[in-house]
Amino acid sequence: MEGDNTYLFLQWALVIGSSLLLFAVSPLARSPAEFFRGTQRERSPGVLALTSSLVISWLFAKSITNAANLGLSFGLIGGMAYAAYYLSFAVAGVVIYYLRTRGGFHSIHHFLRTRFGRGAVLLFTLLIGFRLFNEVWSNTMVIGTYFGEAGSASYYWAVMVFTALTLAYSLKGGMSSSILTDVIQMALFGVLLTVVLGAILPRLDYDLGLLSTAGPPPVPNGSALGFSGGINLLLVAVLQSFSYPFHDPVLTDRGFLSSPRTSLKAYLWAAPLGAVCILLFSVVGVYGKLVGVEGQAPVEVARLLGGPLLLVMNFIMITSAASTLDSTFSSFSKLAVVDLVPGRPENGNSVGAGRWAMAGITVVGTIPVFLDPAILSATTVSGAMVVGLAPVFCLWWLPASRVSFFTSVGAGLVFGTVYVLGLWPGGWTYGNGPYADLLSVTVVSLVVCFLLYLLPLAGRIIRNALWKMT
Repeated sequence: MEGDNTYLFLQWALVIGSSLLLFAVSPLARSPAEFFRGTQRERSPGVLALTSSLVISWLFAKSITNAANLGLSFGLIGGMAYAAYYLSFAVAGVVIYYLRTRGGFHSIHHFLRTRFGRGAVLLFTLLIGFRLFNEVWSNTMVIGTYFGEAGSASYYWAVMVFTALTLAYSLKGGMSSSILTDVIQMALFGVLLTVVLGAILPRLDYDLGLLSTAGPPPVPNGSALGFSGGINLLLVAVLQSFSYPFHDPVLTDRGFLSSPRTSLKAYLWAAPLGAVCILLFSVVGVYGKLVGVEGQAPVEVARLLGGPLLLVMNFIMITSAASTLDSTFSSFSKLAVVDLVPGRPENGNSVGAGRWAMAGITVVGTIPVFLDPAILSATTVSGAMVVGLAPVFCLWWLPASRVSFFTSVGAGLVFGTVYVLGLWPGGWTYGNGPYADLLSVTVVSLVVCFLLYLLPLAGRIIRNALWKMT
């Protein structure tokens, strides 16, 4: 009991101490450029800062927990499947580069407003607002589980204190704080991940027979790989990477902070670095699979290996959750004050409004914690809902109409809703393993959304051709 109290005290010390340190090093943003665009001393973030910020902002607590759990369920193929989502960085980086250099657009909202009108901006804002709302409660709940059972007093206190401390340094510097602290948090994550792997890898039996048991489970038809679990999710991740990044303002905002060339380099570096980090962290789950643990892989494996590693694992979660939260606060602030009010003068009042927006999303985003929601995989669920964004951005140069936008995005929402509600027809599902239905709905949705996006354009081209012939 005394040992438990000691570790609980040390966990609280990590939360409070790391947050106070980040508050101390965070710059005080006085101008809109500092608060919304991350400039410091009139200089934009460089490749290293942007790359670190991109990677760590996606290594959020829920994400690395999911990666470890997939390693527990499917072995390394599970980690590879989740790492495949980092193809999103390369896709977003290339698209944003051409949006800026060839399209002359200053933001995602600028592009949508110019091409598809205010209605498209409002619908898109609802999608990304819901994403940001989910990021608050789903990540803080992960932190709470390291301090007590869900619903306990210690659990709620951990969530509230952690959220409040992260908000404090975010209010101080906005995007400037987010970028600077992301660099620090990325370095910490690398050190802590090395410590965890150093404790686990020597314990793994590298005998080929054992390693094969960590692979994907056999499928009924007896094929070597088939389309079981991890393979299904791997294909889903690759396909959703053409739509998923564009509904995450934390990712896309960083594409407009520096020069197009600098931003593109950062995105292209972030893709493999993030994937490697996720894959390495999934080894925690692979080890758990070999020794037969059950439950949340990071927590159970850390407990199995002893208190010190549990502290390290807790610190990893604190680091990753804090980086995601401060990025969420900064992106929502920019969304509410800059993106939704084009032409608004950027002055001290806008910075103050940005800080109020941060406080607002913190309060609203924390409410679900007290309603005891399940920590769903936001990556797969929300990814199924926004497949209709793929043609909008990947075919951005085509002179598509507003009808194209709404039919494509609307169809994606319909397919995603059918999937989330469990109404996807079994006859339309290929394969029998886990995630087979998700793979099926993703493939069908992608095909339908691209067709719906292109049909109005094709119809217009045909009408013009017929008009010229007559």
